[in-house]
Amino acid sequence: MITCDVLVLGAGIAGCVAALRAADLGADVVLVAKDSLGMTNTSWAQGGIIGLPGEAEHDSSSLLASDIEAAGAGLCRPEAVKMLAEEGPKLCREFLWSGLAVPFDENDEGQPDPTKEAAHSARRIYHAKDATGHAIQQSLNDAVRQHPRIRVLENQMLVDLLTLPHHAADPLRVYDPLHVWGAYLFDEDSRVVTTAAAKCTVLATGGLGYLYQHTTNPSSATGDGLAAAYRATARIVNCEYIQFHPTALYVPGKPRMLLTEALRGEGAHLVNRKGFRFMQKYAPEQMELAPRDVVSRSIFQELATSGEASVYLDLRPLAQRMDLEAHFPTVFAACVAEGLDPLRQPIPVVPAAHYFCGGVLVDLDGRTSLPGLYAAGEVACTGVHGANRLASTSLLEGLLWGHRAAEAIARELPGILRPKDDDFAIWQPPAEFEEPDPLLVDQDWSLIRTTLWNYAGIIRSGARLERGRADMGYLYHRIERFYREAPLSRSLLELRSAIICARLILKAALLNRESRGCHYRVD
Repeated sequence: MITCDVLVLGAGIAGCVAALRAADLGADVVLVAKDSLGMTNTSWAQGGIIGLPGEAEHDSSSLLASDIEAAGAGLCRPEAVKMLAEEGPKLCREFLWSGLAVPFDENDEGQPDPTKEAAHSARRIYHAKDATGHAIQQSLNDAVRQHPRIRVLENQMLVDLLTLPHHAADPLRVYDPLHVWGAYLFDEDSRVVTTAAAKCTVLATGGLGYLYQHTTNPSSATGDGLAAAYRATARIVNCEYIQFHPTALYVPGKPRMLLTEALRGEGAHLVNRKGFRFMQKYAPEQMELAPRDVVSRSIFQELATSGEASVYLDLRPLAQRMDLEAHFPTVFAACVAEGLDPLRQPIPVVPAAHYFCGGVLVDLDGRTSLPGLYAAGEVACTGVHGANRLASTSLLEGLLWGHRAAEAIARELPGILRPKDDDFAIWQPPAEFEEPDPLLVDQDWSLIRTTLWNYAGIIRSGARLERGRADMGYLYHRIERFYREAPLSRSLLELRSAIICARLILKAALLNRESRGCHYRVD
């Protein structure tokens, strides 16, 4: 059994910041990474993080808040937006820039050189070329590995949140109030399940983009934390709001790679095969800088009308005034690797599932509805994003809520007495089992991903959602049988998480008949 004061599940920006801040405040912390440290959604983030409001000319926290709320389509939580706009940029500068020396691109004065992104009213985005998330993640990795009060566990899968009375050894504990005391963890190498008991647990497991056929997310983004929170009966909200990034590199037969928002922020044009800037038909005032849901639906409509497989992102206007390879090396290299020359031709792009705006409901300090459980990052719903996320707010949200959750935990730790080790039931594998057929697992995954893309994608209808919900309901029972009768594996745990999250998305989308933000119903 592993014991600690604070168990942090997830090692992206939210998890690492929570671990670092809690450890700085004296807590004994265990940080759990699903893969090797650094293999996170954070490290995939190209665009940037908001760092400048209140200091730049013609910008302020109130203007930032207005931009966030405009993108959120009237569903943002006002107090959360206000707090992010006022506290987030300062924390970015103090914690990341000054504290961890994240190598943001600098101006001639040695200060971060901000850029502008779609739907922002000012140049306020700190960036490290077009690999900002990777730069932040590397600095965080170094800090957590060096911290004397943080133990890092890599290649560990979340099986379930450890709760009493659900996982009590004594059946009489059934009368106890519900409380989260850690988690069961599956070690991929040893195939052993370990009990990790903690006074407080931080859920920072990231998103669920891989549930969609076309996504900018890595294959590890399978909704593990959301599914575990659902099984533990935490309150979950806004699952219908899946943001689709308008511009993912389209190469048939290859995974979709994000082409950062900053390209359009700096002046790249969206065109069809004939070279026409079609956004003037859909958003003539904002054009390519319209909110992501507007741009994604516009591309979807353009493709439906033309019958083409993709539209195109023309980077040549940028190349006329900047060194494209120097400013956007990741994008440039990806294009060249596929035989595309962004200096001479527009690049084929399609929308792809990118960010989950819903999640486990938390307060301003990251507390969930379950005692002992906090959440931060994409798995959490703070209310900042509302019905649609403004570009470059996600890293800032993970930073702020990870930091605040750790400070809230530090205040509460002295009054928490963890139950005895023998109060928790030891994980029991099935008495008899049969290895699941990999072909069946792959087929179930294919069905989940195509169903969500077709029925709960960019444009939805009641009939499609009903069909998807029925199909996923049937599949859920098959997968649960797999889980109960087969030995544990990463693929099986991810499949179980995926089907639970798919049902949450479909149910929420079906119940919400109002088109808002990135939830759009034709009926």
